[in-house]
Amino acid sequence: MKFLTTSAMALALMANAASAEGNLVLYHWFEYMPQALLDKFTAETGITVTMDTYDSNEAMLASLKAGGLGTYDLSVPGDYMVAIMAGEGLLDTIAEGELSNKGNIAAEWADPSFDPGRAHSIPYQWGSTAFSVDTTVYDGDINTTDILFNPPAELSGKINLLDSQGEVLAMAALHMGIPQCSTDRDQLKALNAMLMGAKAHWASFNSDTAKEVLVSGDAAAGMIYDGFAAKARAEKDTLQYAFPTQGYVVWMDNVVLLKDAPNRENALKFMDFLLVPENIAAVSNYARYASGLSGTAEFLDPELASLPEANPPAAAGAGAFIEVCDKATQAVYDQIWTNVKK
Repeated sequence: MKFLTTSAMALALMANAASAEGNLVLYHWFEYMPQALLDKFTAETGITVTMDTYDSNEAMLASLKAGGLGTYDLSVPGDYMVAIMAGEGLLDTIAEGELSNKGNIAAEWADPSFDPGRAHSIPYQWGSTAFSVDTTVYDGDINTTDILFNPPAELSGKINLLDSQGEVLAMAALHMGIPQCSTDRDQLKALNAMLMGAKAHWASFNSDTAKEVLVSGDAAAGMIYDGFAAKARAEKDTLQYAFPTQGYVVWMDNVVLLKDAPNRENALKFMDFLLVPENIAAVSNYARYASGLSGTAEFLDPELASLPEANPPAAAGAGAFIEVCDKATQAVYDQIWTNVKK
């Protein structure tokens, strides 16, 4: 209780400091925003940006619910998490006309199911989650989820999993060929048993070092985001990103306006800034993902179009977004995840 109270006091002090004119407090993923772009925004607007980072959607949600709401202006949740946050009343609504550059959003991302009409968010970056394998350690077929859940001997004990419940359990569902939000008792028991058996082959759960452990050789295979995988391959060319025949996770990250944002007007200015094609292209060039805007082509690194991590082969399974389960079903999956992490 003492820790929680101290943390709450610290958050309150941050909120008071951040409410001064000319500030913006951003809650963002790690290694996902070029500092040069933040500097450009400050140079253009005079607004100073403070950025804290997290390593999973679930960690971000827990932090906001534990006292972070009212401290941060913006965060960058994945598609399914936008829906969860909206359902829990954690997001502010963007009124019509508050974003002058909203028309730059590409048509396919303008009215997503997780945020109809973009009432709370703008698109940031999108890509996939699968895994990379060091082909000097294992030179067999990597385009199968067996690599993670029933690995060959060469990889056993050398696998890193993302510390991300949504992505791990979605990949597990694809591996087993069952719905992500199954309510079938036998399927849920089988899912739990499969994961408990597979964890014996895993060395670690890390998201923020998913690239580093592969590059260093601490892991020979590991779940990873496609842009992060491209960066890893640039440092170690024996790393290959997989597109499993069973399927892989597709995601879109989004900038959301948080409820009780202490610098709401500045938050909207930053969202509008990210809706300029040249600016969001700078994020893509840095992070190696695709954006959700039109008009970016002339500003993008030409190499992005040919990245193997961004071009699934014909034999790849279908990409699947993480689904939002009802509360009762989610509670079961939460318990499965708790069992896996013990």
